[in-house]
Amino acid sequence: MRECIISTLVLLFLPAAFAQNTPAGWKLVRDAKNACQIAVPAEWSPLSENGGAAVLHDPDTALAVVTTQPGQEFKPLTPSMTKILDIRKDKLFENTAKRIFYEDKSSTRAEDPSAYSASVPGNNGVCSCRVVFLPSVGAETARKIALSLGPAPETASKLVPPAGH
Repeated sequence: MRECIISTLVLLFLPAAFAQNTPAGWKLVRDAKNACQIAVPAEWSPLSENGGAAVLHDPDTALAVVTTQPGQEFKPLTPSMTKILDIRKDKLFENTAKRIFYEDKSSTRAEDPSAYSASVPGNNGVCSCRVVFLPSVGAETARKIALSLGPAPETASKLVPPAGH
C-alpha cells in the first residue's frame, strides 16, 4: 500500500517538477532527437523544421540552440577545462554534478551579442544549450532560457518523431 501511495505522489508531482523550469506562456523547443529541451518566450520562432533552435526576430537578434550528446557522461568542468575554454571565474555561475552554466561571451556595446552556455545530465547522455543575444533582448530572458534546459520527458522522445521524418 505504501509503495502505491508513493508512486501516486511521484506521478502527481512530476508535471510540477517540469513546469518549475518553464516560465508561464513560454513554449518548448526540443533538439532534433527529442531527447533534450529548452523553453523560449512565446514570440520566439523555430529556426528550422528540424527542431533544436529558436530565434527572436532573426538569428542576429537572439538565437537559442539545444542539442543532445548521446552516450556522453556528464561531469562538472575541471579547472584545466575552464582555463582551456577561457571561462572567467566570475562568469561560471554553476559547475556542479547537476548543471554547468556560464557566460561565454560578454557584450561590450549594444550591437555586440552576449552568450550563455549550459549543460545538464540527460537521458542516456548530456543535454546542452547556447543562447546568443543582443543586450536589447535582456540577460534575464537569456538566463531563463539557459536554466530551462533539461531532458525531454522520455515519453516525448518515444511518441513524437523528430521533425522532418
